[in-house]
Amino acid sequence: MASSLASQNRRSRIHRGNEKDAYYEIHFNCISLFSIMQQQYDYIITGAGCAGLSLLQRMMQHSFFSNKKILLIDKDEKISNDKTWCFWEQQPGLFEDIVYHRWQQIDFYSTDFSARFDLQPYQYKMIRGIDLYSTVLNEAKQHSNIDIIYEDILSIENSSNTAIVRTKTNEFYADYVFNSIFFDDWKQQALQQKDIYVLLQHFKGWIIEISENKFDERIATFMDFRVDQNKGTSFVYVLPVAKNKALIEHTLFSENILQQHEYDAALENYIRHYLNVKNYTVTHSESGVIPMTNFKFSKGENRVVNIGTAGGITKGSSGYTFQFIQKHSENIIHALVNNEDPLHIKINANRFYLYDSILLNVLYHKKMNGDKLFAQLFQRNSVQHILKFLDNETSLKEELNIMNSVSLKTFLPAAIKEIYSIFKAKINT
Repeated sequence: MASSLASQNRRSRIHRGNEKDAYYEIHFNCISLFSIMQQQYDYIITGAGCAGLSLLQRMMQHSFFSNKKILLIDKDEKISNDKTWCFWEQQPGLFEDIVYHRWQQIDFYSTDFSARFDLQPYQYKMIRGIDLYSTVLNEAKQHSNIDIIYEDILSIENSSNTAIVRTKTNEFYADYVFNSIFFDDWKQQALQQKDIYVLLQHFKGWIIEISENKFDERIATFMDFRVDQNKGTSFVYVLPVAKNKALIEHTLFSENILQQHEYDAALENYIRHYLNVKNYTVTHSESGVIPMTNFKFSKGENRVVNIGTAGGITKGSSGYTFQFIQKHSENIIHALVNNEDPLHIKINANRFYLYDSILLNVLYHKKMNGDKLFAQLFQRNSVQHILKFLDNETSLKEELNIMNSVSLKTFLPAAIKEIYSIFKAKINT
C-alpha cells in the first residue's frame, strides 16, 4: 500500500509540472536505450587477420552491406608487419593493388632433380601483412556503419537466433559472428582422435640486404630441398624483391617446432653456403606455425561461423591458406546476399580431403622423404598442374595423372588405409 501510494505521489509530481524530474527520467531512459542499441550489430568479425579482413573488404565493396551495422574486434591494433603471404593466381585478385612483388618464374631444387619453371598463366605473388592491415582498416574507418574495437574476446556463444561476443567490458550481439580465433587447443583434440595425423608447418624468415646486386628479382626459389632433412621435411624459400634484397625462409614439416637458434643456424648456413653471401644485414624477421592435419576443424554452429584456419580453411597437406580464405569469403558474401546460411558453405570436393589424408599418412609415417616426394611431383608433372592441384581445382583425370607420377608402392597402401578410415567414420556416424 505504501509502495503504491509513493508511486502515485511520484506520478502526481510529474503531472503537476515538475518538468525537471520528468526531463531527467526521460533523458536517462533514452541514454539506457541508446546504450543497448549500440551493442547490436548485423555482423561481427572477431579477429583482424587475413580471414577477417578479407571478409570485411568484400563487405565494403558490396552495396548489400552499406546499410548493415558491422563490428570488427581484435585484441590489438595491427601496426606491425608480422606476416607475409605468398600465393599464385592467374587473374588480378582482391588485393592486387597491394601486391608487393611478383614472379613469373620459379626454381625448384633437390638432390634428385632441379629445374626452372615458367609459371604462365600463373604469377607467384607476395603481400606484406602491414599493407593488407593498413589498406582494409583505413578504408573501414571511412564507413560510418563499421565500428572497430580493440579488446580481449572472452567467449562467443549462440543464443536462439543471435550470436553473442563477450569481452572484458562488453557484450555484443549480432545476426552472425564470423570468427577466426581459436578458443580451444585444436592439437590436443586432434591427438585424441584415431586416424588423425598432426604435423606442423613451422618457419622462420629473414629479409636480408646485401651490398652487391646478386639477386634476380624476376625468379623465386619456390622450394630448395638440398638442406638437412634430419629434423623433418625441410626446404628454403628465396624470394628476391630487389637485386640486393630478398626474403629467405626456412620451413619444416614435422611434429614439433625448433628452438629459435636452430632456425637461425639453418638460415645462416643457407645464406653462406647456398647463396654464397658472406656479408648481409637482417632488416626484418618473422616466424609462424601452421597446422598440417586431416583433423576436421569446427565450421561453427548456428549463428557463429568459423573462418580462416580456425574454420578448417587451411589446406591440410600443404598449409596453404591465403587463396582458400579468398574463396571462402567470396562464398560467405554470396550466401548473405542471397539469404542463405553461410555456415554450410562447401568450397572443396570431398576427394581433396582424401588426397590430403593420403599425403599426410605418407609424411607422418615417414614412408617416403618429403624431398623425394616433391622431386617426383615436379619432375613428372607440369608446374601448372601442380599449382592447380594444390589449389584443389583439378579434374579427376588430372588428379589421376598426378597420382601416377609418384611411387605406387608407397601411396597405394596409404590410399587404401585412408579410404577405409573415411568409410568406417561415415558408418559410425
